[in-house]
Order: sequence, then C-alpha cells, then structure tokens
Amino acid sequence: MNPMSTPYQHSGRTSQKRRTFDAIVAAARQAVAAGETPTVDGTAIAAGVARSTAYRYFPSQRELLAAAHPETVWKSLLPDDAPEDPAERLDAVVLEFTRLIINTEAQQRTMLRLSLDRNPANSTLPLRQGRAIAWIQEALIPLQVQGRFSTPEIHALALAVRSAIGIEALIWLTDIGGLTREEARASMCWSAQALLQHALTSGPLPTTQISAGPMVQGESGA
Repeated sequence: MNPMSTPYQHSGRTSQKRRTFDAIVAAARQAVAAGETPTVDGTAIAAGVARSTAYRYFPSQRELLAAAHPETVWKSLLPDDAPEDPAERLDAVVLEFTRLIINTEAQQRTMLRLSLDRNPANSTLPLRQGRAIAWIQEALIPLQVQGRFSTPEIHALALAVRSAIGIEALIWLTDIGGLTREEARASMCWSAQALLQHALTSGPLPTTQISAGPMVQGESGA
C-alpha cells in the first residue's frame, strides 16, 4: 500500500481509482517542481478530475502535500544485499539519499520552504518529521547489535549525520559555497563518514538532551 494512500481508493474499482490517485499526485508534484504550493482544487483541475473526486482522495491540502513529497515512496535506502560494516552501510544510504535529493531538487526546495512555514497544514510534511533519520539509524544498527552504541547514542549520531546532508546542506554548498552538485554530494558523503569515524574513535555524541527516536525501518519522518 502506498504510504500516502487513502481508504477510499481501496474499495470498489481499485484499478481505476489507482490511476486517478496517481494522476492527482503527479499533478501535485509538477506544481511542487515549479515552486508552487498545490491546493486540492488546483490540482484537481491540473489532473483533469472533478474537485469532488480529488477531495475523496485528499480531504485536505495537508494530505496532498504529504503525498506530493518525492521521498514518500521510500521505506529504506539500503540495497537488498546490504553490507554488515556500518561505514559501508552509511555510505550506501548517504549516496542514495543525496542522489534522491539532487534528482528532485526543485521539489525539495519547495518542500523545504513549505516546511519552514508556520501553517499548521504543513506540520506533517515528511521534511518536518525527520524521515531520513530512520534511514540513517538503519545503516548504523550494527553498532547497536555489537554493543558499541546504545539506541540514544545511535539516534544522536543519526541526527548529526542528517544535519550534514539533505536539501539544506545542498542549498548551502551550491548557492553559498559555489560547489557543483557532484562536488556538494561528495562533500556531504565525506562529512557523514567523518562524523561516523569521529564517533568510533572518540566515543559517541552526548545524549543528555537528545531523546531516542524510532529504530523501525520505514518510520515516518526527511
């Protein structure tokens, strides 16, 4: 089931409803890529469906914005044959995450702008929920299994890594730092590994003020 799907589309003519759902989401993502904030009404027109139909799938703009986020289809960024070494696992996740960010940069920039808006409708956007934290924690799980890091310590390290990658870092490195996208990607990957190696050699980050987040694969939360 699509993580942003609605009960309505799973009853009756499901194939047709799935096509309608996909058309609405595609139209919303096109609007986001253009730097716009899609509404249910406007997206219905763009998708060529009735407003009443669109509202059956997305009762509010909040659900529509969440479905339009380019990262909602991902549950894990590790390959099927994921290595056991934490550094290799982290590198795989960061490489895939930064590739995703660059490939959907226009949408990511719009979602970042929306996530900074105080509008309550935007409070459930994936970017506001730390979705990438769960992906990074999954990469670092061997450290917990080995008894080297506790759950709070892994969470703290994941937060540190997330602060060095993503659309926020990409914007700073390219717009302010003047790097190319590939240079920025290399910088983010290097930073992630540097943080991990520092934690491995100097000890985990302080966790006094950091509560442990979910360690469940695919937990909502970029």
